[in-house]
Amino acid sequence: MSVNQNNLELGATPIEPDNLVLRNRARKSAGLPGITQAIKHVIRHMHTRSFLKTSFSMNQKGGFDCPGCAWPDPDDDRSRLGEFCENGIKAIAEEVSKYKLDRVFFQQNTVSALRAKSDYELGKLGRLTEPLAYDRIVDKYLPVSWDQAFKLIANELIALQDPNQAIFYTSGRTSNEAAYLYQLFVRCFGTNNLPDCSNMCHESSGKGLSETLGIGKGSVTLQDIYEAEVIIIMGQNPGTNHPRMLTALEQCKTNGGKIISVNPLPEAGLIHFLNPQKPMRMLTGGTAIADLHLPVRINGDVALLKAIIYLLFKLDNSDGQCIDYEFIQKYTVGYDAFAKHIDDIDFAACVEASGVTENLIQEAAALLCNRQKVIVCWAMGLTQHENGVNNIKEIVNLLLLKGAIGKPGAGTCPVRGHSNVQGDRTVGIWEAPPEKFLEKLDEVYNTKMPRQHGFAVVDAIQDMHKNPGRIFVALGGNFLSAAPDTYYTAKALKNCGMTVSISTKLNRTHLIHGQQSIILPCLGRTEIDYQAQGPQFVSVENSMGIVHSSQGILTPCSDNLLSEVSIVSKLANETLVSDSIPWLSFMDNYDLIRDEIEQVIPGFENYNQRVRQPGGFYLPNGARERKFNTSSGKAHFSINELPNNDLVQGQYEMMTIRSHDQFNTTIYGLDDRYRGIHQGRRVVLMNSVDMELAQIKPFDEVNLVNNYNKRERIAERFKAVPYDIPARCIATYFPEANILVPIDKFAKSSKTPCSKRVIITIKKI
Repeated sequence: MSVNQNNLELGATPIEPDNLVLRNRARKSAGLPGITQAIKHVIRHMHTRSFLKTSFSMNQKGGFDCPGCAWPDPDDDRSRLGEFCENGIKAIAEEVSKYKLDRVFFQQNTVSALRAKSDYELGKLGRLTEPLAYDRIVDKYLPVSWDQAFKLIANELIALQDPNQAIFYTSGRTSNEAAYLYQLFVRCFGTNNLPDCSNMCHESSGKGLSETLGIGKGSVTLQDIYEAEVIIIMGQNPGTNHPRMLTALEQCKTNGGKIISVNPLPEAGLIHFLNPQKPMRMLTGGTAIADLHLPVRINGDVALLKAIIYLLFKLDNSDGQCIDYEFIQKYTVGYDAFAKHIDDIDFAACVEASGVTENLIQEAAALLCNRQKVIVCWAMGLTQHENGVNNIKEIVNLLLLKGAIGKPGAGTCPVRGHSNVQGDRTVGIWEAPPEKFLEKLDEVYNTKMPRQHGFAVVDAIQDMHKNPGRIFVALGGNFLSAAPDTYYTAKALKNCGMTVSISTKLNRTHLIHGQQSIILPCLGRTEIDYQAQGPQFVSVENSMGIVHSSQGILTPCSDNLLSEVSIVSKLANETLVSDSIPWLSFMDNYDLIRDEIEQVIPGFENYNQRVRQPGGFYLPNGARERKFNTSSGKAHFSINELPNNDLVQGQYEMMTIRSHDQFNTTIYGLDDRYRGIHQGRRVVLMNSVDMELAQIKPFDEVNLVNNYNKRERIAERFKAVPYDIPARCIATYFPEANILVPIDKFAKSSKTPCSKRVIITIKKI
């Protein structure tokens, strides 16, 4: 039976009727096609007046922050043509939709019927306009007053025998102010169950960087990107996921920098860039980006880095220019053991395990040898592996060898996804909070916060799956579509006594829910946040540690929306009836929340004054100043063994990826323009030789099967597409392929699901 008929109640993504078309893969990104696609989305989904108003305010000083990625804005002047990208406009078109989901819509549509809609279709239905509660008898969401909604949730929370029976998830788009209040409410309630989207993406980055450099964030600024002599981009596709990064890379190239791309797939954004903000340059051909592309095998990154480092040692022996011994002696520990480890490695085995030819690796080492300003950028292509933390540590080894930490034009650059995922962690959204943070909360609020570490995402899903009756509250996000092992996660959510979603639009998590389900609609980034003491602004932290303001400019799409801050304040006030914290006063004036953050979080001194400065302010960053908050006070070299990537006959390594018409779980359209895949998402990208060996032809329908820990997971009816990808490696889009990602296979120590290396077999239908 098809997914549509059998498995929708289990959380499966419906199979869309598609007319899959393959075209030539793009070798240039952005430019006129990007402008054209952005305008099409605007015409289809927004009112023209709203677009004109938002486009000149988005990412500008004093404006609102794009609800998409976390790439930073320039410190100085910003483009008058618009400081945004194609996918930024698509994100705004999703939020500022001219369509609304009112009570008439929900009267006409059962939840069962809505499950048959694809994630793309659900997103295009429009904005939620009032609180809703699920009625099991009629299988529909029905309107409920705000007071009723808060009472229903609070009563369920209060009735729990143990606060740890509640789980409070956070999306990375939540503001600093809402996130701080949320974690304070949750801890006052009595638990550290604060899983968040970091657990599923850059948790491995935080762990690896903290253990080696003493800070879980990157060390570079935008100016460093401009000044770098070499930038290595690993496991990241900026052209789709962080398009404004291409402008910074273009500036680096203009200044004479070199760029190395490390990715199983050649991506258009790293081949050639046509900058829409510079029409003359766009018309004269744009800018070639990557000087060298290394088509690494899936999870061949540690092997590749070791091979490059091995060659740097050999080159240094001949001319003494490759390694910064002065930096190593003054700022690091563990070098001797690391150097011996590299001297003992089997170089040929590393080359083979990487999947990259020796000639290309030699080119990369030659590019790096005599250049000292080196930056490594990465995203989930490195973190979502069983050895994800070691991947990051090996990057640090390379940079320490070059002395490329804490100086202009050099350092670590984990590129975050959601626009405030880093800020949420900074202000306390963390299931494993440090003791110093909890002690400060104790001091400021004259209480004793819980010490037992809570659930990360994987732990939370496993707990909900095993123990019926939990309460799951999500501050933003589409948890089901983002999480691994779709059927398993769906069962976990359905086991809950209540699920609560604070959202702007309908998504699949609302349709796979607990015994009770409540949707609380909130304001979007673009909308004016009117409160008792006037319009309010919020603040966010970008990928480079800059905290800045974000203030909406549009009239809210409904009079019956609340801000995230108001929702958290009212819920806390209703639940913590004997609490001495003045929850309701916070929603009247967000300056009061920032005053609280200033008391608790280091680096936020004079918060209200500094966040009002144009462009905001930088948070302290020890690695940027060569002050390493480690046990030794120095940066640590580490020894990371090669992962075992062996396959048996018939097995493939699968990674999940985004299409160009997508941001995280939000599907903007059914085309992946840069990869030449149109009018369909249920595809599997395969090496053409692998297809011949398996007797699979283009457009053949196949089932993808994972049998990790002897539990069969099947993703049905994917169409095979030949693509330029290393042998025995395949790529599929998420969330469609998340069903194959095992809940019980994750990165060591970070517990990040292994979405970038799933062992599968392929069965022709």
